[in-house]
Amino acid sequence: MILRIKLYRLFLNIGIYVLPILAFRLGWWFWMVICVLFNRPVAYSPHGHLSQILFGTFVWAFVAGHYRVTSFDELFRERTGAKAAWSACVATTFILLATLFFSRNDIFPRGLLVCDLITLLALTILLHAVFRIFFRSKVRLAKPTRLLIVGADQFAYDAAIRLKRLSFAPCEIAAHVRLPGQEVSVTGSRIYELEQLSTLTSEHGLDEAVIAIHPAQFSQIPKIIKALEHLYLPARAVVDLGEGVVVREKLFQLGNIQMLDLTATPTESLDYALLKRSFDICFSAGVLILTSPLLGMIALIIRLSSPGPVFFVQDRIGLNGKPFRMYKFRTMRTGSKSESDTQWTSPEDSRKTVFGSLLRKTSLDELPQFINVLKGNMSVVGPRPERPHFVHKFLQEVARYNNRHALKVGITGWAQVNGLRGDTSIEKRVEYDLYYLQNWSLIFDLQIIVMTIFSGLINRNAY
Repeated sequence: MILRIKLYRLFLNIGIYVLPILAFRLGWWFWMVICVLFNRPVAYSPHGHLSQILFGTFVWAFVAGHYRVTSFDELFRERTGAKAAWSACVATTFILLATLFFSRNDIFPRGLLVCDLITLLALTILLHAVFRIFFRSKVRLAKPTRLLIVGADQFAYDAAIRLKRLSFAPCEIAAHVRLPGQEVSVTGSRIYELEQLSTLTSEHGLDEAVIAIHPAQFSQIPKIIKALEHLYLPARAVVDLGEGVVVREKLFQLGNIQMLDLTATPTESLDYALLKRSFDICFSAGVLILTSPLLGMIALIIRLSSPGPVFFVQDRIGLNGKPFRMYKFRTMRTGSKSESDTQWTSPEDSRKTVFGSLLRKTSLDELPQFINVLKGNMSVVGPRPERPHFVHKFLQEVARYNNRHALKVGITGWAQVNGLRGDTSIEKRVEYDLYYLQNWSLIFDLQIIVMTIFSGLINRNAY
């Protein structure tokens, strides 16, 4: 929900910022038509008009931000946004008029400036209207976000009602969590005690957790986060600090609700969502195309050398603890599913085929995982996905193990290129995964890919 809103906010900002280029050009045509209709001489300087377009675009960027014309939240507070758009257009016009005083060598009719103002105002209102219609149409088609509300008193109930009323972020309340000592004011919703959260799993279909408690109770947040940890859910907190209090750090606005993001991760940054996903698609598609002859040859040898399917498909745990089906070339003789899901592969594992051993040593068995990358289950770079059996085991044994699921799992990763693959220290792997989580960048991803190519493909722990 939050990431989708951030993307729409980005697109709105881009549209508003480039609007003067289109508006001033249309204003010029509008002014030309008026001159022809009223038989007035057309006298202006193209150089002067170009200068006004460039400078006007620069000025508009600041003025539009000041009057909140670029604000995504204001789209759903004002019916048309005409008042803010008018104020921004008038302010921009006055600034441009002032600059004309210093450009007397350029012929620039005042009527042209008025036409520019009118078209800029009209296009701003039109863009806002189109944006509202488009976003609301997407909202109607979107699957509602299922929320777990931590809190069951009147404050939590009021917050839940306001969340359900959001016109641009559809959500439904899956359940409430009653904190110790709270008086229950919630009706018509499932209520859990805080101690019962350990019984919930990803199968309950929860998407996000919203902590709705009074600021005076914020000391309970560490205990609440600990109780929510095994659910792998993004955690938010409703913040109501009273009228006139403005907090600018680590907060985002959702309608008329201020929320504090307690588990901010790179996955909700625009760089991660746009750059990393674009890179994943291009890189994985390129690898699959370039290696298609090799993929076909490997598939044929597997088919001819041992009975069974070409691909080995297994459940793994990915982003936010969601399970997915991961593809690999089959490197072992077919056996029981429980055996493959609960046992590590050993160096002298009798289940491996001769050709499978070669594939594992060279990591060629992992090439089909680029299909998972294209599907969006995985990324090229990220923490390695683990089997559900071992995830549940490590959650009990390794501190902060769950934090690695805040990122998309990957084919390669910072832990893998540092030799931590196969039956190696889980604690050390988590340490490297958390370092990657805290320091992610596209450059870091490229560094890991280069390290994988030169030193990570053949590894002594790959068996």
